Formats: sequence, C-alpha cells, structure tokens
Amino acid sequence: MEKKKVVVGLSGGVDSAVSVIRLQEMGYEVEGMFMRNWDSSINNDVLGNPHTLDSVCPQEVDYMDALKTAEELGIKLHRIDFVEEYWQRVFSYFLDEYRHNRTPNPDILCNKEIKFRSFLDKAMEMGFDYIAMGHYARIIHLDNGDVKVLRGVDSNKDQTYFLCQLTKEQLQKALFPVGDLEKKEVRRIAKEHNLTIANKKDSTGVCFIGERNFKEFLKNYLPAKPGKMETLDGEVVGEHDGIMYYTIGQRKGLGLGGAGDAWFVVGKDPQRNVLLVGRGSEQEYLYSNRCIVSNVNWIGEEIDENKTYLAKFRYRGVDNEVKLHKLENGCLEVSYVNKAKSVTPGQAAVFYDGEVLLGGGTIEDVYMNNEKRRY
Repeated sequence: MEKKKVVVGLSGGVDSAVSVIRLQEMGYEVEGMFMRNWDSSINNDVLGNPHTLDSVCPQEVDYMDALKTAEELGIKLHRIDFVEEYWQRVFSYFLDEYRHNRTPNPDILCNKEIKFRSFLDKAMEMGFDYIAMGHYARIIHLDNGDVKVLRGVDSNKDQTYFLCQLTKEQLQKALFPVGDLEKKEVRRIAKEHNLTIANKKDSTGVCFIGERNFKEFLKNYLPAKPGKMETLDGEVVGEHDGIMYYTIGQRKGLGLGGAGDAWFVVGKDPQRNVLLVGRGSEQEYLYSNRCIVSNVNWIGEEIDENKTYLAKFRYRGVDNEVKLHKLENGCLEVSYVNKAKSVTPGQAAVFYDGEVLLGGGTIEDVYMNNEKRRY
C-alpha cells in the first residue's frame, strides 16, 4: 500500500520537528515546508503599501534552524514565500482593527488564511495528502469524513483557541502529531533524537513577526495620537500615547503611579480620544455578563440554546460557562452564567463542549445587563 504523503509546517522550533518524528514513526512519507511570511526589507515598491522599515526579522534564523532539523531528520525542506498573502489577508486586517481602537488576534487569522489556506493550497498542488502542524491540539478524523478537534493534552500549551476560525474542509486535511503530548515529552523526544533545536526557546509575539516592543512596532504603521487619561468620573490623571495601543484590563505601560492600588485600563472614549482608567484590578467596570459575537465559525453540532457551553474570551483566559442565542443577523448573543472580566471587542470568543472545540467568532459589543461598556 502506498504511503500517505504529509508536509509539515517546519518552523524551526521543537514542536514541528517532533511532529516530523512522530509522523515518520506512524509510517507517513514526510517532507517539510518553511513559510516565509514577513520581510523586514519590504518597501512601498514591493507591495504598494506605505510602511516604514523595521528591525531585522528573526525569521531567517528560524529558516536555518528548520534547514538543520530537516537535515538531521533526513527529509526534504521546501521554502515557500507567502509575504504578499500575509500582508493582504492578515496584517492589513490587523492594522485596520487597531485603527478602529479594537484589539485583534492576528494568530487566529494567520491560521485561517496562511497556515490552513495558502499553505494547504500549496501542499495539495504539490501532491500531498495532508498538512501537519506542531499545534497542541488533537484531531479525530471520523469514518464519515467529519472531524472533531479536541483540546491539547497539555492544558498549558493548548492552542485550539487559535483554530476557532478553521472550517471542516480545512481540518479534514490537517494532522496535529504532538497534540496528545505534554511539552516536556516533546522536548524529551527531541533530545532523544539529538536535534540541535531540542532546547530552543518557544516563539512568542505576533504570528510570523515575532517578539518585539509592540507599541514601537505599531508606531511604524499607525501614527500616534496622544490624548488624556481620565477616570470614569472625568478626572484627568495622565496622558496616553494613542488609545489604539492599549487594551482593556492592561496594567503595565500606563506611566501612572502614586499611593494606592495600581491603575488599569477600564475603557475607551474614541470620540474624545480619551483612555479611561481606574485603580485596582477588581474595578466593577472591567466586568460584564453578556456580549455579542460576530463572524461566527461553527464546526460543532447544532447549537442547543438550553445547553450550557464553555467560552474562552482570551487565549490564557479561564473557561466561562455561557448560554448561546442565535440572532437573526448571524451573530451570537453570549450570556455568561457568572460575570467575566476584561471581555474585549476585537478579541475572539471561542466555544467548547467540554474538551471539544465548537468554533468561535469576534467580540463586537460588551454589556453589563443592559449597559453597553465603553470598550
């Protein structure tokens, strides 16, 4: 019987490297593909988009690590350029959301548009049967062609939150070889196979752009509009660099001190270009009990409005018990069984039935009872 062909998104990290090892052990014919999605040297003449050159991207270092891993594992490595697709489908949206004073999650869109669209299309064009990623998630391919996505075994590394916008068609061609492992086991396997990157630090920061001083990075693309910081009572307590650079619940980087509890961002007033702040992490204005979610992608069974589901409103956030109500415009009204903190427009609301990922959407408006929060 002919072996199934799988191409792994080889990022230069340990998770994708161990994905290759596990697939080889399962009997697949494996190759790697390195995605080049960001180019620090791009200027207006290349993509026709005005933006300032920024610092050297670490992506070339990752490519060399991926190349070394491919050599050590005896697989072919392809290098594919998706720079233009990333700019048009991910980064432009990312900037537009910030212009509207919302807090987007580019990693979710990156999965939807690059890793499981551009990458997947290229893999199918090249004759592969599946693509594989080093995501901490589990996928079950059912006999009827359907799929179920479950949280990764390592709850500290679970990445199903970032998969909430994937369609069943995309998932049917996907494998997640390390989803049933804990991170320490992944590193053990890498060391066992004498991989150079076995102890490489996990990547952080924006998808494919990396770890940076985020405010300074954004200033390259979105000019700052300084303004005042006020309390909910209207007292001016400081100045901000531009309300787009701050998110609800943020504590660090406000430049406010003095005796008493720490200051937190509790809201925004875009019309006046005012950032709303308050003392203490338990500010009542940070809490809500209802939100409206748009752009809903659903891969689970039909919604039961009498059932209690689980929702995450941030990647590292806790599970919240919620009820879901379908609105005529295609949005979901999400009512929390208990209050939730710092639910932020532009971020993703991701839904689960226990361990099973059901889908997700974009938080639009946030309410406490019938009062709309100024987020």
